[in-house]
Amino acid sequence: MKYWTIVRAALTRKKVRTFMTIASIATAFLLFSLGRSVAVAFTSEVDYAGKDRLVVSSKLSFTQAMPMSYANRIEALEGVETVAWRQWFGGTYIDRANFFPKWPVPESYFDIFPEFIVSEGGKEAFSRNIQGMIAGADTAEKYGWEIGDRIPIIGDIWVKDDNSNNWEFDLVGTFTNANGGAQDEAYINWKYFDESRAFEKGLVGQFSVKIRDPNQAELIAKDIDSLFANSPDETKTSTEEAFSRMFAEQVGDIGFIINSVLAASFFTILLLTANTMSQAVRERTNELGVLKSIGYPDALIMIFVLMESVLICLIGAAIGVLLAFALFPFFSGVALGFAGQIEFSFSIVLSAIALALLTATVSGLFPAYSAMRLNVVDALRKN
Repeated sequence: MKYWTIVRAALTRKKVRTFMTIASIATAFLLFSLGRSVAVAFTSEVDYAGKDRLVVSSKLSFTQAMPMSYANRIEALEGVETVAWRQWFGGTYIDRANFFPKWPVPESYFDIFPEFIVSEGGKEAFSRNIQGMIAGADTAEKYGWEIGDRIPIIGDIWVKDDNSNNWEFDLVGTFTNANGGAQDEAYINWKYFDESRAFEKGLVGQFSVKIRDPNQAELIAKDIDSLFANSPDETKTSTEEAFSRMFAEQVGDIGFIINSVLAASFFTILLLTANTMSQAVRERTNELGVLKSIGYPDALIMIFVLMESVLICLIGAAIGVLLAFALFPFFSGVALGFAGQIEFSFSIVLSAIALALLTATVSGLFPAYSAMRLNVVDALRKN
């Protein structure tokens, strides 16, 4: 610690520059911490532990439909409690900018998702009204809908059997999500949808499977896929989180994209930090010459410069990680819809520390080596 005064003086010599460098590094580590939490989710293996709901989709593509008759065969498997299904509806409400997911589902769908708290009488009305719709509370509030309103939807995928694409639904209830998840979806009565559409009657997009014992999730998933192996419509069973990630990855390899962006940002920070340290060494050439002239060894001069780089990077990394931790509850709520449940794991903190040390070493090594190789006479002569 006896050399701390020298290192501190170097860091505070240009306070604005030091502050801006630390702020840039903190921003990079903020993005790193949040980005890695998502990237890890997309690149990790599917974890079935503790999951009491599974999603069954086509092995070929999540857009490939499957026979509705699969529901009875899945429900007959040991350990399966309830099976429901859904299909992507698409469609436009007044204007294409008014986007929200719409899913035709049977009334049993809400039994599988107890976290959906449906308004009083909503489930009963949904089962009685063939044109019923239950919308998320956020969606209803956004468009000013009230129970009993007639909601017109222009179909862009599904055409009715009378060749019309004008669908209308009665809002019979709203729901909130007790887990804090999405409340911007709408569910429409499956019977009306399936009877009215012009094609693919009797086919579904995905099955939602409620199981009795979450510890048997992986085994039941394998049993479901084995049930339809070598059939024209083979299945792929996964957790809800894994299905959400697969859905998002239709636009590309999300994990690779995030890691590439993070790599590019850190390469930029590496150049920034290296330039800052090189400039600091050039400005203190005389001072370093004085230290050498009074007996400070070359190796110690090199360590001084490396310590500056290490401290700048570690301070910036610490600030960035702490900010990411503070923002993570909000961020995880936003990411839930496309990445499933994500975690701010301790491994991210360890990775940030290791990356900060690596950045400090790489960016500070050349300036430190240059400082070590300074000739005393030349250093003292330089203005």
